[in-house]
Amino acid sequence: MEAIHVVQVGLGPIGQGIVKFLLEREGLELVAAVDTAADKVGRDVGQLCGLDKKIGIKVRDDLSETIEDTNPDVAIVSTASSMEKVAPLIEQILSASVAVVTTCEEMAYPWMTQGALSKRLDESARKAGVAVLATGVNPGFLMDFLPLCFTAICQKVEKIKVQRIQDASTRRVPFQQKIGAGLTLEQFEARRESGTLRHVGLTESMHMIAARLGWKLENTEDVLEPVVADKEITSGYIPIKPGMVAGVKQTGKGYINGEEVITLEFVATVGQNDPADVVEIDGQPKIKSIIPGGINGDVATCAIAVNAIGSIISAEPGLRTMADMPPITFFSALT
Repeated sequence: MEAIHVVQVGLGPIGQGIVKFLLEREGLELVAAVDTAADKVGRDVGQLCGLDKKIGIKVRDDLSETIEDTNPDVAIVSTASSMEKVAPLIEQILSASVAVVTTCEEMAYPWMTQGALSKRLDESARKAGVAVLATGVNPGFLMDFLPLCFTAICQKVEKIKVQRIQDASTRRVPFQQKIGAGLTLEQFEARRESGTLRHVGLTESMHMIAARLGWKLENTEDVLEPVVADKEITSGYIPIKPGMVAGVKQTGKGYINGEEVITLEFVATVGQNDPADVVEIDGQPKIKSIIPGGINGDVATCAIAVNAIGSIISAEPGLRTMADMPPITFFSALT
């Protein structure tokens, strides 16, 4: 089978990681990369992404022209967490009947939170005859799809709780900044009020879980609070003194008849002890699964975006979620 041609849209840290994984994967061919940042346009993609050699592909800034020139099978879009910001790019790509994988967190399950825009993208994808999928490690896998998989062996499910506890020291600098590491409490509060400091996706994950289980949530909560350092921490991108913010604890809660049936606890701090990913199913049978050390979100997000290519090609046209896609797995080649 001929290689699947892929264009990468967005060359921030995640986009650069995706490029590296694409170049290593048999059966996939990177044909172009797009980013509008002035310091990236015109540079060789390989050198920009930290490789020790040029790959002969230069960063371009015109998406429509790039799609027309290279005729890709799939575009991976890793530019923003906001669905409103990403939607125009996706619509440009769909106009050329190219399938889309995106790491946009708000698109993981947008039907309940952004219904009109979801319907518009779904109709555009169906008209184009291709699928659009948002995925990532979280949302997209650890706190929604993975617990749903565990329910396959349950006769009854009453509650679901997922904890993602991370040591942010090993994550990219933008992630540490996103969780407020190194801020004062006053700075943290100001950014919380402005909406620029939070993990995006807990609400979408709760709605994905509920929809697949046939639950109708009467309301959801998304509570954000700082984790304050009690000692000096030097393992992050800047030193953190006692009393400063080391990270966040964010809790999503979903309710039915006044009872909390979904709990998603996201903790990310610089210097976090005992990181882990934990899934608990209260049902028949009861299940508790622990991944000691947790999953590195940057590596996993890049990997699942690349692995999704194998499934997006054969997926039913429309706006898809991880809950209704053909199974996504690692692949070494497509036959």
